[in-house]
Amino acid sequence: MAITSANQLELLQTAEAVAREKMIDPDLVIQAMEESLARAAKSRYGSDLDIRVKIDRKTGRATFARIRTVVEDEAVENHHAQLTVKQAKAYKADPQIGDEIIDEVPPVDLGRIAAQSAKQVILQKVREAERDRQFDEFKDRKGSIINGVVKREEYGNIIVDIGRGEGILRRNEKIGRESYRPNDRIRAYIKDVRREARGPQVFLSRTDPQFMAELFKMEVPEIYDGIIEIKAVARDPGSRAKIAVISYDNSIDPVGACVGMRGSRVQAVVNELQGEKIDIIPWNQDQATFLVNALQPAEVSKVVIDEEAGKIEVVVPDEQLSLAIGRRGQNVRLASQLTGLDIDIMTEADESARRQAEFAERTNLFMETLDIDEMMAQLLVAEGFTNLEEVAYVDTEELLSIDGFDEDTAAELQARARDHLEEANRKALESARALGLEDSLANFEGLTPQMLEALAKDGIKTLEDFATCADWELAGGWTTVNGQRVKDEGVLEKFDVSLEEAQHLVMTARVMLGWVDPTELEKADEEEETEGEA
Repeated sequence: MAITSANQLELLQTAEAVAREKMIDPDLVIQAMEESLARAAKSRYGSDLDIRVKIDRKTGRATFARIRTVVEDEAVENHHAQLTVKQAKAYKADPQIGDEIIDEVPPVDLGRIAAQSAKQVILQKVREAERDRQFDEFKDRKGSIINGVVKREEYGNIIVDIGRGEGILRRNEKIGRESYRPNDRIRAYIKDVRREARGPQVFLSRTDPQFMAELFKMEVPEIYDGIIEIKAVARDPGSRAKIAVISYDNSIDPVGACVGMRGSRVQAVVNELQGEKIDIIPWNQDQATFLVNALQPAEVSKVVIDEEAGKIEVVVPDEQLSLAIGRRGQNVRLASQLTGLDIDIMTEADESARRQAEFAERTNLFMETLDIDEMMAQLLVAEGFTNLEEVAYVDTEELLSIDGFDEDTAAELQARARDHLEEANRKALESARALGLEDSLANFEGLTPQMLEALAKDGIKTLEDFATCADWELAGGWTTVNGQRVKDEGVLEKFDVSLEEAQHLVMTARVMLGWVDPTELEKADEEEETEGEA
């Protein structure tokens, strides 16, 4: 077709119609038309020419212009699109480098192939603009709930019409055995919005814990207003869920507000989640109290927290064990997700048996090493003594406070404990040296003979070997593998060396070897002190 006055206005009308249909800026469609016409003109006049097309936004008139840029003499690469200053003087009085010489050229007639090519360019540009518009619209809605209509099912995944685009609800993001038919209404959580080769993809979910949190936000005005906050959510989709809430207004009960009058609010959420049972739990800053609440409906007798390992031991009455664990471990698993801690559950009988075993073990330790009778060893354990170091180096007054202990007895016990420790240290050092321990590590301050023996057994025999260790290799730690917390055993873990202590020892060794600037060690120590104060 030729760009004539008859179809000039038609260009603008077409651009506006396409923009309205695709909900994009009409100027983007006109720019696509300009680009396609310029491409067609280049195929007519020559691809080396720099031809640009400008469509008047009011009249629709298309102007075809040939552009030549003024460059330095030696910079001319394409004489069809570039001019020297001398050549440019024929067109302009005082040409400067970078000036453009513009000559209008006759409009071109678009043949069948050129018209088809122009159409493809316009469609591509419109498609790109539509994708950008869709991505910009949904990227800010990530983390919110959207209503849509089911369009079709593909390999178990549901394609949902969400207004100005489509979303995908994957098979594993559906609750239980949910099934949908075309035109069914559906409510889902926008889990992610990503740009992909085929356009922006909106990923939906009905199993994400935050879907339930957003449903509560819609049903409970106090949550929407910020008076009540959802602190943690854990779900076993379609079966059971736990949600921890806190109120910032003393006059409002967070659990009662979420339940609603006769359970109306929580029931609305339960109905949306296909009958999923929901435990609403008051959040508490104290971990132990929060855990007791999280394990409802089971009753808890005692809680022991190991903060360094991120583990927690819960003691429950014998008859409450199955309730605390739940069917297939569901209750304890959800409580663990809610608190972020590994939870070990044991009965009162188990805990009592373990305490008795520990008592007997420590009693035997004192009987064998201090050469005392069972009664005296039991008195030491009952007073809280757990190892020989405590007996050897504790203040004498603490031993004298034990019934039946006089000054002579206390002095004798401490002397025996120190003798035994010195002998054990001597044997451990001999063993370490026999394994190849070198003086550079043996003389390093901060490591006991027993630690040196453990290091030598693990192949760490020189100061250089020690300096290459990571803090977790010495102190141990926890890593998460496939959602499960796995224990990493540390070489010095049995000596109660913390991660901070291990890091300080390794850094000190590196400074001694000249691997690290001493100021870095001072900086690390200052950071530790600051964290401690905080």
